[in-house]
Amino acid sequence: MNRRNLEFIQVLLIIVSMTFAVRASNNMIGTTIPLLSKFYFHFTQTQVGFLSGLMSLGTFVTSGIVNARLRSHVRRKVFVISSLAYAVILPSFYLVNSITIWIVSLLAGLSLGSIMPNIINSAGLLEDRRARERLLSIYTLALSASLVAGPALESAILRFYPVPFTFLFFAPLGIVAGVLSLFIRFPEERNVSARVNVVRNPGFITAVINILAYNVPFSVILSFGGIYAVQQLHVSYAEVEGLFSLFFATSFLARIYLSIRPPDSVRAHAVLAISMTGLGLLLLVLSGNVLLFTLALLILGFPHGLTYPLSIISISRTFKPEERNPANSQFFATMMVIGVVTPSVAGLVADVVGLRTLFGALIPIVVVLLLLLNRYVRVVDEVTKVEKVAKTP
Repeated sequence: MNRRNLEFIQVLLIIVSMTFAVRASNNMIGTTIPLLSKFYFHFTQTQVGFLSGLMSLGTFVTSGIVNARLRSHVRRKVFVISSLAYAVILPSFYLVNSITIWIVSLLAGLSLGSIMPNIINSAGLLEDRRARERLLSIYTLALSASLVAGPALESAILRFYPVPFTFLFFAPLGIVAGVLSLFIRFPEERNVSARVNVVRNPGFITAVINILAYNVPFSVILSFGGIYAVQQLHVSYAEVEGLFSLFFATSFLARIYLSIRPPDSVRAHAVLAISMTGLGLLLLVLSGNVLLFTLALLILGFPHGLTYPLSIISISRTFKPEERNPANSQFFATMMVIGVVTPSVAGLVADVVGLRTLFGALIPIVVVLLLLLNRYVRVVDEVTKVEKVAKTP
């Protein structure tokens, strides 16, 4: 085994393990807080939306404002401290009441804002484009695997224990994340005299439009899909998590595909993903029983699996290695803004028009974003064409 392959495997094992631990537990928080707040603390839909948005607000503050401005050696220290803090915060949800749940949710978001962007940065450090994009795809594959396993485990837990106990069962994953944070690689410091203009880069714009087209409906589904299933379809809490597990299963299949065949054309895959999002939302609106609701989630899982890796690949293609931290941090911060605004607004809308109408209102938004995407995504694909020409003997 040569040195390059050994390096790839070492980086892969560390990133995959930490990604699995953080995302499985983080997603559990996201799907469980709405159930806990709605059915244990009797929050309104508006309050549930604001609570879901609060954790994303904390993540936005750390990732978009703090992390993007730190030099590499300082950022690493903040990353390790945040990971260790997350290991303590996670089981604290077991003890919350209707007041302290707001505080603990904000603290969880603040810690995660330093963790996730830096895992992405570490995954994008390899110099070879094919190796880098394969690692990024495997990284997103680990995200999907954690999202399948997490809800499946939580579904089993909820068959025997009340909702608050879930946080105790997931606490070991927080400890694993804290330990592995000590081994995550950070980029070497380079003197970059010019400020990186992230927001005008077509790769960044493509990444943002692409993620908007999915994360807006996904934030609504994550916050209110479980509540809808319990109230309208009369399923149990355990069955709710089982449905989320099926949703993430098709996401996992999509990311297996990208891991085996990193995409040459981001445009073709992005158009397919956004189109499937529109179809899945339409079926969600029409769902009057569990079977149709399940079919909608299965379809929506595929674009979930495609969208995020396509966005980070767009960034990795159009930014230099030393520019990727501000680009990834601002991209992750954008995702968190979506996570703040969308459930907060959606909660207000749901209290007025109901959840079914809320799901339907998302379809025109997805269509508009699909049209916008076509203005910028071609530039991302041009990078690959130029690279292929340069390598042609």
